[in-house]
Amino acid sequence: MINSENIRKQFPSLNRSVNNEKIIYLDGPAGTQVPQLVIDGISDYYKKSNSNVHGEFITSKETDKIMDSTRKKVASLLGAENDRCISIGQNMTSLCFSLAHAFSKTFNAGDEVIITELDHEANRGPWKILEDVGVIIKEVNLLDDGMLDYKDFKNKITNKTVLIAMGMSSNAIGTLNDFNGVKSFIKNKKCYFLLDAVHYAPHFSIDVKKIDCDFLLCSTYKFYGPHLGILYSKPSLLDKFDTDNLIVQNQNSPYKIETGTLNHAACNGVSKAIDFISSVGEGRTYRKKLIDAYKQLGEHEYKLASLLYNELKKMEKIRVIGKDFSNNKRTPTVAFIHKDKSPIEICKILGKSNVCAWAGHFYALKAIKKLKLSKIGGVTRLGISIYNTKEEIIKTIDLISKI
Repeated sequence: MINSENIRKQFPSLNRSVNNEKIIYLDGPAGTQVPQLVIDGISDYYKKSNSNVHGEFITSKETDKIMDSTRKKVASLLGAENDRCISIGQNMTSLCFSLAHAFSKTFNAGDEVIITELDHEANRGPWKILEDVGVIIKEVNLLDDGMLDYKDFKNKITNKTVLIAMGMSSNAIGTLNDFNGVKSFIKNKKCYFLLDAVHYAPHFSIDVKKIDCDFLLCSTYKFYGPHLGILYSKPSLLDKFDTDNLIVQNQNSPYKIETGTLNHAACNGVSKAIDFISSVGEGRTYRKKLIDAYKQLGEHEYKLASLLYNELKKMEKIRVIGKDFSNNKRTPTVAFIHKDKSPIEICKILGKSNVCAWAGHFYALKAIKKLKLSKIGGVTRLGISIYNTKEEIIKTIDLISKI
């Protein structure tokens, strides 16, 4: 069970008050707050070990250890085979574009790539550049209830399919996608399976070996770390692709997709962010602690998000978007629209009471258009993170009920 008081003590930003009221951070889907452990990790690196890698002096050797440790901890977080499966980039979007460029040198005219109407543009736009080499892009339909049409998904898969790129969950409306079901569709197909875990990784434990995906991407600033992108690739898979890099770069996995000097201080922050998550759980190994931590934080977040969803659902002027919380096909992210106020107006009202909420399409533009919500400015989005409390949710519900 999550000890909210202990968790909150670790986040300096949660102590901030404006007009004698604490800030309620429900903006986690756009980026979570950061614990002191992460802040110290970044700061300490600059204080003690600031250097480039692969040198013959102490600070460089310390940086080498930090980079190796970060990859190993990310591998533990994702259940990867080893640390050589973990590549690091500026963000998830840039890594997707790098992969797309590499795929464009391998895929042929007439090959087919499947994306979905529900996804963030970072898992849609990059793959569309493959059309320049004659690849056909197919889009899976989004249903009115915010779920993907899996019958349509299955029907779109053919012997010409070379890549399926789908999100594990929706950052805009909280839908949890059936990626395991889709994997079963391609059991006997020769195509790559790529997952966007940006909105999934903060809330659920991941086991890439069990899922059997070829690629998985996530963003560390969504789970209590600094801004970096992570790419998991199956062992040695990257070695098959001609990635954009310099001739002086290591041409083997996982380095060959990494361009330029990485942000070593931020990488140390990522290492500490994963340490923070593991500290919540119990177990004999680092991996088991992470799995248990996700079980605990998942239960905590689900309980609060269910309360928020159910109370908003009762309000006459509110329409909540997406599936309810009667089953586990949900992330702790709640999107809604108001009968009389636009999403941005709702956010302004909440902002005056120190509630952090977002309005818009959240780069899931296709989904918001398909749900006929773009003309009103998208939705208001509230997201639950490990540090949120029942008292914060009750206060937010009360504020919305008075609008």
